[in-house]
Amino acid sequence: MGITELLLLSLGLAMDAFSVSVCKGLSMKKIDYKGAAVTALFFGVFQGLMPLIGYFLGSRFEKFISTYSHWIAFILLGFIGGKMIYEVIKGGDEDSVCGEYKLDLKELFVLAIATSIDALAVGVIFAAQKTNLILSVSVIAAITFVVCLAGVVIGNRFGSKYQKKAELAGGIVLVIIGIKLLIDGLVK
Repeated sequence: MGITELLLLSLGLAMDAFSVSVCKGLSMKKIDYKGAAVTALFFGVFQGLMPLIGYFLGSRFEKFISTYSHWIAFILLGFIGGKMIYEVIKGGDEDSVCGEYKLDLKELFVLAIATSIDALAVGVIFAAQKTNLILSVSVIAAITFVVCLAGVVIGNRFGSKYQKKAELAGGIVLVIIGIKLLIDGLVK
């Protein structure tokens, strides 16, 4: 996986957390920069941690899955991206995380886990494709942090105008990366 694919993958993975961050910003009467930083840090750390866990789980089964890694990547990324697209089209319930603002660490912990489950599957892909783990995890965590920090500010300033569009774009990017990895694997 090249740097372009890694950057796009990172952006795609960050979109669920971005949506929640926009909701956090929406619920703030006045921007709380400390709260925004803590929110972004939770999401960034978990988006970086989950592929690490997935990598170590995947590497235990690497010799069994390396032959089919392009298919695994295609199926997992297609499913994750397709689910994101479906939820945008279906119309999710943003109100569940867009309530009145409070900096609740337990809630952030649960939301960070919920929005980073898809990154666990990406870690399995990293193991199968022998991806540079430190670089990949660092890029995913950093991009998620920045995107979520921006999400809180955007949510506070502009409302929910961009939330659905960002999640749709993230889903499409993940599906496209899955297709590209499948094509690359079949051409080898």
